[in-house]
Amino acid sequence: MRVMCAMSGGVDSSVAAALLLEEGHDVTGVTLKLWGGESDSGCCSVSDVEDARRVAQQLGIAHHIFNFGEDFDRDVVDLYVAEHAANRTPNPCIECNRSIKFARLLERARALGFDRLATGHHARVVIDGAGHLRVGRGADTAKDQSYVLHMLDQSQLASTLFPVGSITKGEVRQRATALGLRTADKAESQEVCFIAGGSKGREVFLGERISLTPARVVDREGAELGQVSARELVTVGQRRGLGIAGSAEPRFVVDVDATSGQITVGPAEDLLSNSTPLGPISWSSDPVDDAAPVLAQTSAHGAAAPARLIGGAVQWEEPHPRVAPGQSVVLYDPANQYVLGGAPAS
Repeated sequence: MRVMCAMSGGVDSSVAAALLLEEGHDVTGVTLKLWGGESDSGCCSVSDVEDARRVAQQLGIAHHIFNFGEDFDRDVVDLYVAEHAANRTPNPCIECNRSIKFARLLERARALGFDRLATGHHARVVIDGAGHLRVGRGADTAKDQSYVLHMLDQSQLASTLFPVGSITKGEVRQRATALGLRTADKAESQEVCFIAGGSKGREVFLGERISLTPARVVDREGAELGQVSARELVTVGQRRGLGIAGSAEPRFVVDVDATSGQITVGPAEDLLSNSTPLGPISWSSDPVDDAAPVLAQTSAHGAAAPARLIGGAVQWEEPHPRVAPGQSVVLYDPANQYVLGGAPAS
């Protein structure tokens, strides 16, 4: 089988390519050139491209670089900026998977005659009891990336392979070491790839593209506690960086009102809610029945909590911390094995 393997320059995609070769596939490595700005961090830096090229050379496979910079600027970066301007919480990795890797790149793979697209994600393609393809959780629960792949549909899943999804991160590094791959001990990328490192990276990036708006920080009674220089950098659930004096108990952002320019903070219990309204849901197959039990996860490595989807909103079995608008809520089957669908909180 002809497989295009997306190689980011990290150890996971390096081993993914190696495993595909061991299985006897005809493998070609591809690295995406996405961001041409000042940042040289994340998963698309110059050094990462070189690491991917050298690993492909070690494995004896062809390697190509595709420039999807314009698509990335439009579908990922511009959206990231617009979401912040609207005081929503974007996840650029999800949008990159949605618009670039499993849309633009998969389209290119098909056009070039490849049978499958493979990536180094810690996830699996599984079949549910009804015969539908699903994004399954990775074998390494601490590294599971099914959350950021929740948008994949039946056609995309039928064309996708996740070679490292059935092994742990430790096993990935062991295999890389045994093969002598230069990425065996490479640290994982933790930052947004187009944001420079440092505490002010996001503020500088956004400040160059939109006007940042000062905002008052108030308590539940409306008493002013302090000010922030940019409400666009504040998100629901945030505790630090609010410019307020200490108190007997921690205070968290419970609301960001762009109209009034006011940020309301309160104790942890003020964050709890029984319901989270959702935007349009991306289903991997048929939608679940209304009020059917699900597990809902609100961050990439958070715990999934019991809930029901009723009328386009997640109704939590127990009070749950509020979800920032724009943050993805991903729905899993009651056994917590695979993704049903997901949507941004509204």
